[in-house]
Amino acid sequence: METCTTLFDTHVHLDLLPSQLDPVQEVARANRAGIDRFLIPGVQPRDWHQLLEVANSVPGALAALGTHPVAARQWDRDAARRLETLLTRRKVVALGEIGLDGTSGMPPAEVQEQALRQQIRIAVSAGLPLVLHCRRATGRLLQILHDEAASRVGGIWHGFSGSSETARAAIDLGFGLAFGGPLTWPGARRGPQVLQALPQAWIVLESDAPDLPPAPHRGESNRPCHLRLVAERMAALRQWSLDTTACITTGNALRLLRIRAA
Repeated sequence: METCTTLFDTHVHLDLLPSQLDPVQEVARANRAGIDRFLIPGVQPRDWHQLLEVANSVPGALAALGTHPVAARQWDRDAARRLETLLTRRKVVALGEIGLDGTSGMPPAEVQEQALRQQIRIAVSAGLPLVLHCRRATGRLLQILHDEAASRVGGIWHGFSGSSETARAAIDLGFGLAFGGPLTWPGARRGPQVLQALPQAWIVLESDAPDLPPAPHRGESNRPCHLRLVAERMAALRQWSLDTTACITTGNALRLLRIRAA
């Protein structure tokens, strides 16, 4: 395996950091921690242009555009047309984050499902991988991914917290599994157990900044540089060196997102 010492953050909301955190400065801080690639996922259509501006201003940043289930009511024909156009931009490498969320206060399931299905179809047509979001809707999401032939593009299942059975089903559909801050939390059991059993070709890293910080920073805003703490925990769980962790996870991210290595 070739030497590779830098990490790829496959899910970081650089466009949604707290006002006191400047994205360019935060990326420079992350660079010093050994992180030099960043995928910024979309949440709602009205923020897509701002997301692209941030991606264009930050070295190593790439974009995924899509409508998160929390914003499913914003999905309409105009959003679909805009998305199809913006997906051709140079920095856009995936469609996301999209999916289903069964927690309280979310849009109705049928609204979420319509937005999800239509966005999967756009991604398949464009040949772009997906970035998935899922909470309390695993079985239904897997069924829709199967129905819509999402395996034709695959992608990354963001913030994976499911069972080993769900992990195998996701991998069978061509999705890598992203692990972030919760992997480091005291009392975390299933995440570490699933991670230890996974084929290494399907594991990637994410910070999900500014959300879900690693254990030493609970109660604070998560920062992109905190990805290193997740990488260190992953290395310990898999009995890898940090360099091996970087090689494996960065290589996987590049493959899953269909990005040529520099």
